[in-house]
Amino acid sequence: MDENQIREAIFAVLKGIAPELDPAAIEPDRPLRDQVDLDSMDFLNFILGLHKKLGVNIPEADYRKLFTLEDITAYLRGRLC
Repeated sequence: MDENQIREAIFAVLKGIAPELDPAAIEPDRPLRDQVDLDSMDFLNFILGLHKKLGVNIPEADYRKLFTLEDITAYLRGRLC
């Protein structure tokens, strides 16, 4: 799975949580939770959505690594290879 496919999956999951999301407005190097206004529960739903969509287990210890869109994309790319 390439970076574009991973980002498409990320945005698909985010759209399920925040339907008003405009993927073009997301800055890849800024905190994603701030840009999409994800609270703790939304973030957990996001993680679960990624697991369901991509089949990737994300341990709770790794949540702090998922800060920006770039971080999340790189993390998932590493887990999917």
